[in-house]
Amino acid sequence: MALLSPVIAPYGWDELFTGEKLASPTLEGSHFFGTDNSGRDVFTRVLVGGRTTLTTSLTATLGGVGLAVVFGVLSGYFAGLYDLVFQRVSDALQALPALVVLMVAAAAFNQSRMAVLVILMVLTAPAAGRVLRAQTLVLRNQTYIEAAQSVGASNSRIVLRHVVPNVLPLVIVVFTISIGANMLILTTLSFLGVIDPSTPDWGGMLNVASQQYIVAAPWLAIFPGVAITLSVLSYNLLGDALRDVLDPRLRGS
Repeated sequence: MALLSPVIAPYGWDELFTGEKLASPTLEGSHFFGTDNSGRDVFTRVLVGGRTTLTTSLTATLGGVGLAVVFGVLSGYFAGLYDLVFQRVSDALQALPALVVLMVAAAAFNQSRMAVLVILMVLTAPAAGRVLRAQTLVLRNQTYIEAAQSVGASNSRIVLRHVVPNVLPLVIVVFTISIGANMLILTTLSFLGVIDPSTPDWGGMLNVASQQYIVAAPWLAIFPGVAITLSVLSYNLLGDALRDVLDPRLRGS
């Protein structure tokens, strides 16, 4: 629905209905989710806000898990000094309070959503990288890896042909779970008002208007809140389902 919002949204996301401020949700009227304190259609804003929220969380997670695959797999496979450096950098990054760092970054870069995404990618990578490193350490001692080394296969071939395909199910699970976590972080930043509010997103919709009108117009908080909850839950369930399908050890169970 978020992807199709330009087609199915009944109004513009900033279109005002001055005579219908805080109109209640109704199936018979023209505003399914009601209107906000400015007279804007909440249903339209939830759809458009979903595009922003889902796109930013997906982008941040793709970049972060991509970095985790590169550094986690290489760290686990080559070990030694490379592994030591990766682990110490990971320790340093994981010691940082992510929300505070992102708030400082948003303030330093004039509420730039792109700057927040780049930093969130870097902060996502260490935890995911540790998981993939642990799996790679197990794989590098398997008999088929030793057999590939004994016949002269290059390290790059072994990593790409034998290691990466076997960590792929874990990558997918980590990816889907990280999307939910990153979505919560991004919506929190929007809720706090530290990200550019020029376009609607679910966290921003929960901001001042929802706090001020939580009793008089609870639908302002309910609909974006439900959208966030269902999206995070769905990503987690999707990750579990894909793991069951892709992991050879779980097929047929």
